[in-house]
Amino acid sequence: MPEGAAQSVERQLPTEEARDLFALVRELIKGEIAPHAAAEEEEAGHFPRELFTLLSESGLLGLAYDSEFGGGDQPYEVYLQVLEELAAARLTVGLGVSVHSLACHGLAGYGTKEQQAEHLPDMLGGGLLGAYCLSEPSSGSDAASLRTKAVREGGEDGDWVITGTKAWITHGGIADFYTVLARTGGEGARGVTAFLVPGDAEGLQAAAPEKKMGMKGSPTAQLHFDGVRVSDARRIGEVGQGFAIALSALDSGRLGIAACAIGVAQAALDEAVAYATERKQFGRPIADFQGLRFMLADMATQIEAGRALYLAAARLRDAGRPFSKQAAMAKLLCTDTAMKVTTDAVQVLGGYGYTLDFPVERFMREAKVLQIVEGTNQIQRMVIARHLAGPDSR
Repeated sequence: MPEGAAQSVERQLPTEEARDLFALVRELIKGEIAPHAAAEEEEAGHFPRELFTLLSESGLLGLAYDSEFGGGDQPYEVYLQVLEELAAARLTVGLGVSVHSLACHGLAGYGTKEQQAEHLPDMLGGGLLGAYCLSEPSSGSDAASLRTKAVREGGEDGDWVITGTKAWITHGGIADFYTVLARTGGEGARGVTAFLVPGDAEGLQAAAPEKKMGMKGSPTAQLHFDGVRVSDARRIGEVGQGFAIALSALDSGRLGIAACAIGVAQAALDEAVAYATERKQFGRPIADFQGLRFMLADMATQIEAGRALYLAAARLRDAGRPFSKQAAMAKLLCTDTAMKVTTDAVQVLGGYGYTLDFPVERFMREAKVLQIVEGTNQIQRMVIARHLAGPDSR
């Protein structure tokens, strides 16, 4: 069965323009993504950079941003459903689009008009690929304790010199630009500032890509900043505003991860259903056995619940209402669902599910990382509880 099975999902598309957009997305999936999404490409660690160039030319790397700067003017409700489709076809692609969008968030939301006019057209539709640099070797979920420093030289208008190491950077070493969070002041969240750093900046070096359980086609690497100099014109927002910018980006980014997770889960379910209706044991398809039928029903129900939750959160965002709690809930539920559904899909296929001949084993390995990136699911529970009961007592 061809991958990209989310194409069979009945979409909730608010406009004719959105429906045309999905026709384009499905055409690209059928012609350019699905034929190359086989396990062999992922196992070989091939990153499809040429595909991201095509997505940029097609307007799919800036869907949720303002058309004034090359974006697609699409509501998040539509953008996330596009992500789900792309992730169902190949998670390396769906997650890559989500990370690129995350890397554009700071400049689009907090940059000056001059900065936006100079940089956003190329970032959103000019073939560039972005990455987001928040985590460090010793500060993942505790992002406020980051140690990468940016020191200003030459007075108020002087350049900034960035020194330190970032870790777990998707697109590390291949991105054209990085949104970097660095310490410019004292300890804690108030001492962090955001910068837009060119991918070819002198003193910026990527380590060898991490050797991962899954997502091998998507490079993840440490980045070393050895006195990387950037002008003050590349500072995003005010000095000390970086942590607030990062949290704002993560709220939106978590919805992207939620959509990607549901895409992977849907692809796994469709593989499981196709196999169960074809595979015969004891003289009939295994889908006729009640135990397995109930298993498939539970998988489908969990997927629908996750999809409804991320779309509800997206509509809050589109309406300009607070959505941080719902974003954390969506990321938590959708990624846990992806892990459960992909594990069950392997079980449905039995021994075949454990082989490379079917994609469900890859889906299972890929689903695991979605419970970790952009805030582990334990952190999501902390975020949700904080909204419900206030900050933890000390």
